[in-house]
Amino acid sequence: MTRILIADDHAIVRVGLQQTLAKLYISTRVEEVASFDSVLAKIDEHPFDLLILDINLPGGNSLQMLDVLKLRQPNIKVLIFSGYAAQLYALDYLKAGADGYIEKHVEEQEVKHAIETVLNGEKYFDAKTRQLLLKHADDPKKTSNNPFDQLSSREIEVMNLLSKGYPLIKIAEMLHIQVTTVSTYKSRIFEKLNISNIVELVEKMRLYLP
Repeated sequence: MTRILIADDHAIVRVGLQQTLAKLYISTRVEEVASFDSVLAKIDEHPFDLLILDINLPGGNSLQMLDVLKLRQPNIKVLIFSGYAAQLYALDYLKAGADGYIEKHVEEQEVKHAIETVLNGEKYFDAKTRQLLLKHADDPKKTSNNPFDQLSSREIEVMNLLSKGYPLIKIAEMLHIQVTTVSTYKSRIFEKLNISNIVELVEKMRLYLP
C-alpha cells in the first residue's frame, strides 16, 4: 500500500488533494497535517512513500525543511505543492533535494502526472523550470545556491531596509545617498534575485535567511 502525507495549512487544499489521490490510486493510505512539526511527528511514527509539501507551512518556510526530512526519512519522496511561481523557487528546492515542484493552480491531470512521476522515482518539473535548469547548467559561474551571495554589502543594506517597508526617500536619508541611487540599487537587487516586488523579496529572504 502506498503511503502519502499531505502537508498544507489550508484544509480546502488538503481535501482537494485527497480527492485527486482517491481517483488516482485504489490502494493508498493518505494522511494530512497542517504544520511542519506535525510532518516530523508523522514521519517518525512510520515511513511514507510521498510527502506533498507546501513551502509556506507553519514551522517550516525554508529550504532547511528538506535537510531535516531527509535526515529523518532518507527514502521519502518530496513533491513541493506551492502557490508561488515555479520560476521563483523551483530550481532552489530541486537543488536542495525535492523530487518535484508544481504550482497549485495547475489542472488536476497535471497534479496526477506530477505525483506519478515522483512515485516512479523520477524528477518532476514543468517546461519553465526545465529551461531554468538548462540555463543554469550552461553557466559555470553560478556556483552558489544562495542568490543573496550575489549582492554587494551596500545592496544588502538597501535590501534589508526595503524588506522593513521603508520608502526610497527614507532609505536615501538613512544611507546618505541620492534617491535615484537607491532606486538603482533596488533594480539591481530585484534583477539578481529574480523577483518583481517587495512581497517576493520578503519571501525569498525567509527562504534563504531564516
